Amino acid sequence: MKHNFCAGPAVLPQEVIEKSAQAVYDFAGTGISILSISHRSKEFQPVVDEATALVKEILDVPEGYSVIFVAGGASMEFCRIPYNFLNKKAAYLNTGVWAKKAMKEAKAFGEVVEVASSAEAIYSYIPKDYEIPADADYFHFTTNNTIYGTEIRKDLDSPVPLISDMSSDIFSRPIDVSKYNCIYGGAQKNLAPSGMAFVIIKNDALGKVERQIPTMLDYRTHIDNGSMFNTPPTFTIYSAMESLRWLKAQGGVKEMAKRAEARASKLYSEIDRNKLFKGTAAEEDRSYMNICWVMNEEYKELEADFMKFAQGKGMVGIKGHRSVGGFRASCYNALPMESVDALIACMKEYEAAH
Repeated sequence: MKHNFCAGPAVLPQEVIEKSAQAVYDFAGTGISILSISHRSKEFQPVVDEATALVKEILDVPEGYSVIFVAGGASMEFCRIPYNFLNKKAAYLNTGVWAKKAMKEAKAFGEVVEVASSAEAIYSYIPKDYEIPADADYFHFTTNNTIYGTEIRKDLDSPVPLISDMSSDIFSRPIDVSKYNCIYGGAQKNLAPSGMAFVIIKNDALGKVERQIPTMLDYRTHIDNGSMFNTPPTFTIYSAMESLRWLKAQGGVKEMAKRAEARASKLYSEIDRNKLFKGTAAEEDRSYMNICWVMNEEYKELEADFMKFAQGKGMVGIKGHRSVGGFRASCYNALPMESVDALIACMKEYEAAH
């Protein structure tokens, strides 16, 4: 049996995979594949409508906000965010590669203030006690840092509107959407296959910048056209709808939060107990989604051997990012506890042999 710990594209619920596969052969009884049906067809419009409605329901999105699905992933939004929201100045928290890339894009549109950074410690912690400029148009932060295994699991207090990249922990816990002007992320972690971003936008926060925005980069274009201004990623939206149905049926984000904490607590306990390994992130900032660890120094030479051993036991995708090294177990919503138990058993067995 294979256990999928890939950081993304990531594990999806088995029933979502099966239903999506069936739709590839025959979508909604049309006899036509979801891969080749018109996005303007009467059969596909309900898919976009339901996926949009489920995001709003599951996250308790208040009135005055829109949900859209756009092609390009979160990296596309790094420039679309400042295009639409940055008039003069924006504040960014630098907690890793993706936060840094978002900040780089914003510098093309106005003044960018880096309020704090943990780069000097290879992003192994979340900075605290920083000051957000009160005259900033928004404060941007990345909630979960997939490469370094750190996470902000709360809605931050800020004197200015919040904008957040929640690519890798969206739908894993309740959030107060009303505190944000915009929440966005790539779909390929907790929502759907790759190829799409979700964006949740406060409508009256748009139209405030002085610059002209190209049609495709203007969020209002996609809001006004219900994510259908141009041909959308139809298969990804369909899979997202099935994933959201699954999430709702499982008990929603409150249940996902319980499961995330249980998975992470179990695996971190083993990392801390096992004499071969040690965690890389500050304990108070450890991610529930991406759990990172390395070999203790005295066992460093066993790293490649443990990787080979774990792969032989069916562990897939646990190689750490090159920036950190070691190992990474991505524990997204669809990952069953059985996979975590199997990884822990693997770590214990290897420890016993060495």
